[in-house]
Amino acid sequence: MTRPSPFGHPFLLGFDEIEQALDRVSKAANDGYPPYNIERVPRTACEPERLRITLAVAGFTRDQLDVMLEENQLVVRGRQIDDKTRQFLHRGIAARQFQRTFLLADGMEVLGADLSNGLLSIDLARPEPERVVRKIAIVARDT
Repeated sequence: MTRPSPFGHPFLLGFDEIEQALDRVSKAANDGYPPYNIERVPRTACEPERLRITLAVAGFTRDQLDVMLEENQLVVRGRQIDDKTRQFLHRGIAARQFQRTFLLADGMEVLGADLSNGLLSIDLARPEPERVVRKIAIVARDT
């Protein structure tokens, strides 16, 4: 059974990519590791309004983390290598790999990433929307 598309209305044209993006996001939302926050950082005199993604990556070093921008997706990967020389009496913290993907709107800019106290913070600049008004010329065709 197919579900009805929210973009199936005849007045909504060219939204196919948004629908595909929503499908990808809903499939990726099932994995809860690592936990993360997304916060809005207000505009200051020196900086525009930003978004900050903070992931809890305790136990990962900077060399074990990758932050990549692939087209309009921000991809954060963590890879830990299990140290075979260590002998654990109890192992409650697993060396776990992860990949977390965030779909970015057109124009979003990644400003940078910071790892501090087990939290990886990634700052994004939200573009200022510009109002576009354009008059379309009407061509008269007499047939």
